[in-house]
Amino acid sequence: MDAKVLLKACEEAGIDLFTGVPDSQLAGLCDTLYARFGTDGSHHVVAANEGNAIGLAAGHYLASGRPALVYMQNSGLGNAVNPLASLMDEEVYGIPCLLVIGWRGEPSVKDEPQHVKQGKITLPQLELLGVPYRIIDKATSEADFAAIFAETQKTLQSGHTAALVIRKGGLTCETKPTYANPYPMTRERAAEILLEEMNGEDIVVSTTGKLSREIFELREKHQEGHRKDFLTVGSMGHASSIAMGIALEKPGRTVWCLDGDGAAVMHLGAMDVLGQRKLPNMRHVVINNGAHETVGGMPVCSGQTSFCALAEAAGYPLVLSAGDEASLRGAMKQMKDAACLCFLEVRCALGARSNLGRPTTTPKENRDAFMSFVMEAEKEKQP
Repeated sequence: MDAKVLLKACEEAGIDLFTGVPDSQLAGLCDTLYARFGTDGSHHVVAANEGNAIGLAAGHYLASGRPALVYMQNSGLGNAVNPLASLMDEEVYGIPCLLVIGWRGEPSVKDEPQHVKQGKITLPQLELLGVPYRIIDKATSEADFAAIFAETQKTLQSGHTAALVIRKGGLTCETKPTYANPYPMTRERAAEILLEEMNGEDIVVSTTGKLSREIFELREKHQEGHRKDFLTVGSMGHASSIAMGIALEKPGRTVWCLDGDGAAVMHLGAMDVLGQRKLPNMRHVVINNGAHETVGGMPVCSGQTSFCALAEAAGYPLVLSAGDEASLRGAMKQMKDAACLCFLEVRCALGARSNLGRPTTTPKENRDAFMSFVMEAEKEKQP
């Protein structure tokens, strides 16, 4: 079903604020919203995380009496549980909103490992929260949807939150908008330079999404193996905290967090924690292409936010920026020579090669090989 049908039904029902975190399963809706509104802030707001979007929906309702639409991948339900249960719930303020949830990892549908558990618990989570849901899939006709939406609207009018759960291909968009930025260096090339400039015993934690896929393939290309890299799957926004936990335990090793701009924004408070501790063996690199590229390319909410200014405000002693290969190599040399917590923003182009693969090892195989590298290297230094 064309996402314009959903958008039209919402507007006729008085739903005029759309906010959330982009999802590939909801690409049809996200592309339609961006083509219609961009990210103008009056009708469409790309949120930092799903809980943030629920808060925006609550404020909109309190000021207008109209529910908002909040879109998210089902993994984002975890971020939304607190405000859904403690703010929106009928036993508290009873504030309605319409959730549109992309159903990754649906049982019996093949998906990536990080989505399997999320897929199994999506509907039970909604049931536990007391949120009635209806499912949209490829077979849903416009007539079917009209009936579904009429029932959903009744739920909203009664002061309850309701959900539309979208199976793969359930929403489509006729014309995909063009997402781009002016930066010349590809993310994969930036990742290759970062890995080349690191020392042999350095530890790498990379964020979820295409960056980790590129790192895996770069190690394959150079026949280096994958023991040095923890390829974070799921848990978007937590790579820097994972890296900090390792850096605390291994003060004699340099730990590199290769982060993404959308991921960093999602849980920005982690930068304050890093800045407070100032671990001298920690290096935090944010690859900034201005977009949620892994899930379709819609712009990240950060807009004109300066990651370098954020890092300075958080207390990182050394803050650097790079936008091409020469400046990136120069920044890497500075960070390698520094004896303090470092931050680097790397501005990259939007896009990835069409034949980009996925890791051929399982998450547990990655975990075991990574832990072996971290611990064995330490043992070798002991007398």
